[in-house]
Amino acid sequence: MDLELSAEEKSLLERIKSDMAAIGNDRGKLIPILQLVQQKFAYLPAEAIHLVADHLAISSSEVYGVATFYNQFRFNPPGRNPVKVCLGTACHVKGGDIILENFERKLEIKEGGTTPDREFSVDRVACVGCCALAPVIAVGETIHGHMLPSKVEGLVLRTRLEKEMQEREQQKNEPTE
Repeated sequence: MDLELSAEEKSLLERIKSDMAAIGNDRGKLIPILQLVQQKFAYLPAEAIHLVADHLAISSSEVYGVATFYNQFRFNPPGRNPVKVCLGTACHVKGGDIILENFERKLEIKEGGTTPDREFSVDRVACVGCCALAPVIAVGETIHGHMLPSKVEGLVLRTRLEKEMQEREQQKNEPTE
C-alpha cells in the first residue's frame, strides 16, 4: 500500500532521525530501531525503512527482510476503526471466514490491509476470548458477538455515519468568522 505520508508523519520521521542518532548506528540496533518506528507510527512506512537503512548503512531490502521475519511488524497503517475478525476454532466453525470475506469485499481491501482513507483496517486474529458469542469480531475495542455476514454492511455503514455526524457536530461548534 503506497499511502502518502501526512505532514504530521513527515515531522515524525524527522524526530525519529534524532532518536536513531541517540541509539547509535550499530547493525545490532536494527530491531530496537524498527520497534521505535513502529511505536511512533503504529506501522513501518516505506520511507522509514529507507531512513533506517541509510542510518545503519545497510540496504533497504535487508531492513525489510528482517522486519518481515517478525510478525510484530506491520507494513500498512492501522485504520481508525480496526476490524479484527476472530478465526479461532469456535468462530471458524460458525462462519468466521465468511465474515472476513464480507469485510474484504465491502471495504475493498484484503486481510492485513487498510482502506485508502485510513478509516478501516481488517485483520484476522486467532482468538478474541469470547467463544460463547461465536462468531465474534472486534471493531476497535467494541466486541460484536453472534456476527452474521449480513451484518457486515450495516456495521460499516453505521461506523461511517457516526464519523460523519461527529464531523458535522464539530463544524457546528466551530466559531465562524
